[in-house]
Amino acid sequence: MKKFTLLLLAAMLALSACKSNEDKKKKKLDEPAKLVDLKNPTLQIQKVWSASVGGGGKKLRLGLGLGLSGDHLFAAGRDGEVAAFDLKTGKELWRTKTKLELTGGTGVGGDLVAVGTGDGQVIALAADTGVERWRVEVKGEILSAPAVADQEVVVRTVDGKLRALAIADGHELWIAEQQIPRLTLRGLATPVVTHDTVISGFDNGRVLAVNLMDGATVWESPVSPSHGRTELERLNDIDAAVKVVGEEIFVAGFQGRAAMLALDSGQIWWTRDLSSYRGVDVDDDQVYVSTSIGELVALKRRTGTEVWRNDSLKNRSLSAPAVVGDYVTVADLDGYVHWFDRATGTLAGRAKTGGDRVTNTPLAVDGMLYLINDAGGITAMRGQPVAARAAKSQPAAPAAEAPPAPGGG
Repeated sequence: MKKFTLLLLAAMLALSACKSNEDKKKKKLDEPAKLVDLKNPTLQIQKVWSASVGGGGKKLRLGLGLGLSGDHLFAAGRDGEVAAFDLKTGKELWRTKTKLELTGGTGVGGDLVAVGTGDGQVIALAADTGVERWRVEVKGEILSAPAVADQEVVVRTVDGKLRALAIADGHELWIAEQQIPRLTLRGLATPVVTHDTVISGFDNGRVLAVNLMDGATVWESPVSPSHGRTELERLNDIDAAVKVVGEEIFVAGFQGRAAMLALDSGQIWWTRDLSSYRGVDVDDDQVYVSTSIGELVALKRRTGTEVWRNDSLKNRSLSAPAVVGDYVTVADLDGYVHWFDRATGTLAGRAKTGGDRVTNTPLAVDGMLYLINDAGGITAMRGQPVAARAAKSQPAAPAAEAPPAPGGG
């Protein structure tokens, strides 16, 4: 009996050691990739201005991104502050304290700025002054920016509903909804308004387009059908806003696909198996996707064919990509912003916004990049090719002397 006990103990210790080794290997695989020093960056990153709307604390996936209207930038912080800044200089134009814990923003349209809370409150402020226009309560947590149209404010809530509120006073106009799985990621896609249609991805892997006037379904497209035996395997959330370019829609889902759809019908033109909960950006020729494991992938816009893939930032919780000039940028869990050459996927430059994670999508405008980190810190930056800077700094070559005129004697 004693011998059997010793053998059993030895077996248990061996199993424990194996499990410990497996856990260590898994932990090592999941560790964020270490950043390699850029000895000869081809792009110099310059910080132009910075500001803050506060709201540090727990690292939650909150939909508090930046909003743009004309030459004004709008931001909201978790602690309830909403502010407007001059896009070029960063000068603060106004700041309003809502005294609420904000979780969704910043929606901008016409003369209104809209934000939402975790307990379902929607607050509308005047875009020029920050004065509160109205405040209403809807049922459901808000984790993305409201979409502001000419006559409506459209809000996504975690219960799978799209709600349209009257822009004048916030009263409810219509509701559209999708059935949501029991298990989903924390996060919601921001609804997008284009022409007279509202388009949004949902946690069931579908993209829904509804009429802006009455909420009637225009079309519904199953971009990322669920698969697998367990609820965890069947997760297929679309948690980022679709990208509408002309008559085309681009979208990506978690444990699902990146896809191109027709705006008028929702017909799927191509799909590519990719997992992303951050979203996509598009230029004239390519689609860029930040995958859920930290890869940056470029696909052909017309066909979905892969052009390049950069895996140097694995497990660094990348933001959605943003195209800035000849570069595509992503930010990470430590607040670093990485600039890649669009043509080759080569890392061209890197800068840091601060020590906090950047979750929400960077905003690119006229060669400038604007970011807000999870502590409410806002940074505006631009990149300049190193060769161009060197050429600019060199003194001009002296003009050649003119040859003597012919003739004379």
